Amino acid sequence: MVQKFIVKENNRKLLLFFAGWACDETPFKEYRPHNMDYMICYDYRNLDFDYSIFEAYEQVNVVAWSMGVWAGGYILNHAPQYKGLTVAYNGSTNPIHNYEGIPVKVFENTLQKLTPVTLQKFLRRICGNAKAYKNFMKITPRRDFDEIKQELQSIKERYWQESGWQWNEKGKVTRDPEDEDNEDLIEQYCDNFCWHYDLAFIGENDAIFPAENLNMSLENSRIYSYINSPHYDVEIFQMLLEDMWKMTYDEFFVYLNE
Repeated sequence: MVQKFIVKENNRKLLLFFAGWACDETPFKEYRPHNMDYMICYDYRNLDFDYSIFEAYEQVNVVAWSMGVWAGGYILNHAPQYKGLTVAYNGSTNPIHNYEGIPVKVFENTLQKLTPVTLQKFLRRICGNAKAYKNFMKITPRRDFDEIKQELQSIKERYWQESGWQWNEKGKVTRDPEDEDNEDLIEQYCDNFCWHYDLAFIGENDAIFPAENLNMSLENSRIYSYINSPHYDVEIFQMLLEDMWKMTYDEFFVYLNE
């Protein structure tokens, strides 16, 4: 996993942002969270992480998006003495799942048919409309195509290995960890990945993670809210990575209810 500081000014607090699959810092490097250092994490070909940052700051707040919700859950479950606010946006701790994440057949189809052309179609879908896609192309991530395809394959392999789910090429379950004989698998996976985020935002127009699946995945969050958003939304990132940190908790909850 890449950990990259965007702001490092010896603040007492850190905002740690887990971006989505195929990302780098490019679309998110202009945000400036109030009175906090700011680090972006991406590239989930592995989940190796320098946990010393949790000891270097008085408070580490976390925003996780898309596949970053899964990766962030793993890091938070292994962080020493974690203290901060955690926020999930359009992602699941069970990212390849017919009821809590991206349906298995959809994920497999994306991976098996991934080319530079289909990647652009995917980016168009996350943006929701042509205007947003055009604007996103000005700040699109600058990563190598083969690298991001390896990343998606690695996410699949890590998730299936850790969760115990097994599927054939048609998306049919061949081993289900929810069977009574596999209770240990469920418990072990949850210990590693199933973080209960304090706040969760579910985009009603998300074309990647179905909103009803995110509802199932994030229902144990302290507060979760449906918002009028596609999978990627500049206005939502402006709120999550900058604006909300200028507010007190009370002001922010009033803002959510407006």
